[in-house]
Amino acid sequence: MTKDLKLYCFAQSGNAYKVALFLSLTGTPWEPIFVDFFKGETKSDHYRKINPMGEVPVLADKSNLITQSGVILQYLSLKTGMFKASNKDLDLEIQRWLLWDNYKLTPNLATGRFMSIFLPKEKRNEAVIDFLFGRAKTAMKVLDSHLGKRQFVVGDQLTIADLSIAGYLFFTDEFKFDMSPYPNVINWKKNLSGLKNWKHPYDLMPGHPL
Repeated sequence: MTKDLKLYCFAQSGNAYKVALFLSLTGTPWEPIFVDFFKGETKSDHYRKINPMGEVPVLADKSNLITQSGVILQYLSLKTGMFKASNKDLDLEIQRWLLWDNYKLTPNLATGRFMSIFLPKEKRNEAVIDFLFGRAKTAMKVLDSHLGKRQFVVGDQLTIADLSIAGYLFFTDEFKFDMSPYPNVINWKKNLSGLKNWKHPYDLMPGHPL
């Protein structure tokens, strides 16, 4: 497979990391295209032509542009045959957890993280941050309970549900999100980070200042 795949991304994006991790774990050739989010590139006219929603990630497969991390993960799963369900029932279960992550976990964890470490201190609203992290903690309890007797989120092997849910969980040390109440999630994360070709988001995508 040639490097037809290009991923518009930046190192601090957990949503982009979901896709970059898929590509890394599968050994799929790809090229990262740095998007300077913190200097407003996603708001530019140039970028809006790539993604009218003004968001990262965008996967470019030759002339085909795919947006939204959950859709991209499904696209790549179909394209490569990797990390997909083995039957229709499991496929529905994957969809259930993708939707759960995109509504319950990622938006609360990601927005709380952004507000707590990337906004200037004078612009931070601690009450809103606490509210967002409170919702994230409620979601984490659900995930921790679910992972109590299983190695992966769906079925007995890695799927795109795992990759979607993991997107922001490898940043938690940065914004002091206490993971200790979720031992099953901690073990699950360790399993993921032990997979061949696993890399931290800062080692996969460009743009981190360090």
